[in-house]
Amino acid sequence: MVPDRDLPAEVRAAFRQALGAEPAGLYRAPGRVNLIGEHTDYNEGFVLPMAIDRAVVVAAAPRTDRQVRLLAVDVEDQVAAFALDGLQPDPRARWANYVRGVLALLERAGHRLPGLDLAYAGDVPIGAGLSSSAAVEVAVATAANQLLGLGLRPLELARLSQQAEHEFAGTQCGLMDQLISAAGVEGHALLIDFQSITWQPVPLPADKAIVVCDTGKRRGLADSAYNERRAQCEEGARRLGVPSLRALDVASFEDRALELPPLLRRRVRHVVHENARTRRAAEALRAGDPALFGRLMNESHASLRDLYEVSSEELDLMAALAQAQPGCWGARMTGGGFGGCAVALVDRDALDAFLPAVAGGYERQAQRRPALYVCRASAGAGPVAQR
Repeated sequence: MVPDRDLPAEVRAAFRQALGAEPAGLYRAPGRVNLIGEHTDYNEGFVLPMAIDRAVVVAAAPRTDRQVRLLAVDVEDQVAAFALDGLQPDPRARWANYVRGVLALLERAGHRLPGLDLAYAGDVPIGAGLSSSAAVEVAVATAANQLLGLGLRPLELARLSQQAEHEFAGTQCGLMDQLISAAGVEGHALLIDFQSITWQPVPLPADKAIVVCDTGKRRGLADSAYNERRAQCEEGARRLGVPSLRALDVASFEDRALELPPLLRRRVRHVVHENARTRRAAEALRAGDPALFGRLMNESHASLRDLYEVSSEELDLMAALAQAQPGCWGARMTGGGFGGCAVALVDRDALDAFLPAVAGGYERQAQRRPALYVCRASAGAGPVAQR
């Protein structure tokens, strides 16, 4: 499914109507789908996400009074107004806290902002595990950076956006979502090493499609077991005497696995093996081996279901339906878990049969209508060309 909203035109018109002026510029930041490498980024491990052709677009104009007016086109056209001095989370307007957090972190980094008028909208499904919140954060950070000439690089934008989510939304997320949104490369996934914070583009095969399969089951990441899983990983690393789980390869972990109680053993086993799978998956893409890549995706889903325990009945059903279709090489849940989306690698010439078969099978068995998106790997955040 191709996004059908003209976001730049929509946001520009909403900005003009609500804020009474023309925006000085439009900026976009994409959502993402993680192909493999789940719950590894906050363990200094490897991930393999791609930026998708669904995004948040921000219209922006500077002010001179250190005030902010913010319009959320997708949140019933809600408007928030606040001063830049002493920014704190606002429990009455949680939707605005992602933006408040980004601006607060920019100020904390020494960038005294003059004030901004902002309007934003997006076609990244909210709560689906495609990083709609990171797209908002990075889009606003990119707008401020480029409009005000702050000179920040993609990694700096990603870090401050991540910290904004920690402090203003209460989710102790890793850096993956913000970094792929800021630094994505068209036509490629990025193999990101979160120990060195470096990344390498990995080309995606032109004859294969990435299909995101939205279960329609939503979860609140801040209210889920995400933070609990992160704490369990930290406790596992502490008990094994390593700075992070990245310090363990498969052999060294399995030699010491019985030192951990059963629950922590399962959590750590997932992370250690997932790191190894992710590196092998990148090698498989470079070697043109979709069979190996798909098998690793399937193994990743099983590990997230059985060891990390962040899947759900809906995600398990969606992954199984996708895996069973001709032309599908592999499928797995993606994102934080407990709901959201699965992702599948599918032959392009099989899409006409794959899409209705998976959608129909899921709707019959789950009694819930899914949404399937054929996604293209897009570039990271930047200005929207004016038309």
